[in-house]
Amino acid sequence: MIEKTAVVMAAGKGTRMQSDLPKILVEVCGRPMIDYVLDALAAGGIERVVAVIGHQADLVKARLEKRPGILFAQQAEQLGTGHAVMAAQHLLTDHESPVLVVAGDAPMMEGDSVAALMAEYERRPAACILGTAHKENPTGLGRILRDINGDFVGIVEEKDASDEQRRITEVNMSYYVFHCGDLLEALGHLRTNNVQGEYYITDCPGVFRDERKEVRALPVLQPHETLGINTLEELAVVEDTMRKRARRDQQR
Repeated sequence: MIEKTAVVMAAGKGTRMQSDLPKILVEVCGRPMIDYVLDALAAGGIERVVAVIGHQADLVKARLEKRPGILFAQQAEQLGTGHAVMAAQHLLTDHESPVLVVAGDAPMMEGDSVAALMAEYERRPAACILGTAHKENPTGLGRILRDINGDFVGIVEEKDASDEQRRITEVNMSYYVFHCGDLLEALGHLRTNNVQGEYYITDCPGVFRDERKEVRALPVLQPHETLGINTLEELAVVEDTMRKRARRDQQR
C-alpha cells in the first residue's frame, strides 16, 4: 500500500488579517484555520503531513506537534509556493508517490475532494493531477485551459487572461497531487523570472508538459472550497458560510 503524504504550506504571516499570529493560526469559527485543513486531509486518507512552517515557527509547532503523522520543515524566508515545497524536499527524498500539496489557509477544504484526487492518482498515476472547481463567478482566480479534446493545457492568471479566457468557469484551486520523483525533479527547474521574484509551484505543470509528462486537471472540488481567507472581510464570508452549512447539516 502506497503511503499518502501531504505537504501543507503554512509559513505565512497574518499581517493582512491584522493579527500578530501566523496566518494559519488565525481562528475561524473558534478554531485555527489549519485545523480544518488537517482534519480534511485525515478524512481524505492522508497518513503523513509535512507542515512547512516559518513565521513564529515554534508557536505553530507547539500547536500542531501532537497531531499523528505530522512532520515539520522550516522555510526561513518566504520566497513563494515553490520555495515552500523546496523546504520540505529533504523529507520526501525516500518517499514513493504520491504527494499532495495544499495551502494551510484553506479551511473550506473537504475530505471527499482530497479522497477523490488521491483515488484518481491511484486509478491512473500522472506527473501531476490538479484539483479544480467550477465557479459561477471566478473573478480573481486562475483559469484552467484545455485543448479541443478537453485535455489540460495550462493555467492562466486573471490579470494575464484574454476576455475569452476570463469567461472560463473552471478555476485552479492550488490542490496538486504529484508523483514524488517528478515533483523533486521539477523543483530544480523553477525560476524566479516573474514580477514577484518568487518560485511558484504553479510552474510545475508547465515543466512536466515541456518534458512530455502527463498532467491532468480534475474538477472534483466544490465551489465553496474556492473561498480563501486573506482579509478580515473574507474571514467573515467564510465564517458565515460555515455556520450556514452547519445549520443545514443539523436539519438533515
